[in-house]
Amino acid sequence: DLMRHIGPFAGDTPGPDNSLSFLHLNVNKRGVTLNIGTKSGQSILAELVRDTDVVVESFRPGVLPALGFSYDALRAINPKIVLTSISNFGQTGPYRDLPASEIVLYGMGHAMFGTGQPDAEPASMAPRVNLQFAGQTAAVATMAAVLRQQSSGEGEWIDCSIMEAFTSSVDRRAISLTAYDYTGEKMVRMASVQGISAPPPFNPCADGYFHMTVGIVWWDTFVAAVNEDFLRDGRFTPPLQDPLLREEFDAFWIPWCMDRTKREIVQIFQAKGLPAAPVNTIADLVEDPHLQVRGFFRQLAHATAGPALYAGLPFQMHGTPGEMRAAAPRLGEHNAEVFGALGYTVDDLQVLSATGAI
Repeated sequence: DLMRHIGPFAGDTPGPDNSLSFLHLNVNKRGVTLNIGTKSGQSILAELVRDTDVVVESFRPGVLPALGFSYDALRAINPKIVLTSISNFGQTGPYRDLPASEIVLYGMGHAMFGTGQPDAEPASMAPRVNLQFAGQTAAVATMAAVLRQQSSGEGEWIDCSIMEAFTSSVDRRAISLTAYDYTGEKMVRMASVQGISAPPPFNPCADGYFHMTVGIVWWDTFVAAVNEDFLRDGRFTPPLQDPLLREEFDAFWIPWCMDRTKREIVQIFQAKGLPAAPVNTIADLVEDPHLQVRGFFRQLAHATAGPALYAGLPFQMHGTPGEMRAAAPRLGEHNAEVFGALGYTVDDLQVLSATGAI
């Protein structure tokens, strides 16, 4: 898995068992090594397919069939198999065989045209955020196919195009396409902070930043929360177009914020019903009392990377609660367990390893 070689790494030490991204994405999984470019590897894969529900692959289109494992070939081994193929542009079409990176796919399929500041180049999202969204899309489609498999005994081939996952995203793209179809309207890049706002949406304070929305709607509530009589003068009603008034406001507002922590400030405004929130760092999240009460973080120990807190499940099931049982597998950690269940002995595994099959 290429993710094993993408940083950051535990202890800043690169290695196949130290990638924090890999550790995050592969909790509760078992891991084996298998070279399906060898005859022995292909034979083992066929044995695994006989007793499995789903095969997920992300080769370029045509690679898996060339190795002898097209959907029809997999169905011949296991008629109820679900094959999920994830590729840049899908298994068909004129773009099928084109290489692409995440930022290329985002530019072609998502809202890059409308992302970023209007006086600068278009921007993408943080690295791998979009690829993980495509993976979630494939997972939802796969579970739908598994439900059909369980009810009818029939398999399915899911062709998941990363570009199309981006194009159908609820994050502005699908909405923008619908708007264009009806009105011809095209998304444009807009400034992240428009006009003059007092106070602005993002503000520094004693221990970082906080976010709040005031404007005209909540101005009176804001004034009551900070309890400063001079702000009740109608001259200060937003928007503050006069630079001298803005300077007078800032002379009060900036020291007021810097004397308080973000949690203190948020509590003051939330108590009055104002929309306000801390801009949390990772350390803030780990110490967040709400997440602690809900038991969101889980302690897991990895044999190479060591023990650490892991982000937990983003939902809770009361009847069948999920459990984070084990950290991500080390490279080939479960070869003996998985291949042993197929009848391969220790001696067999040594031979397969020596010949490069596992």
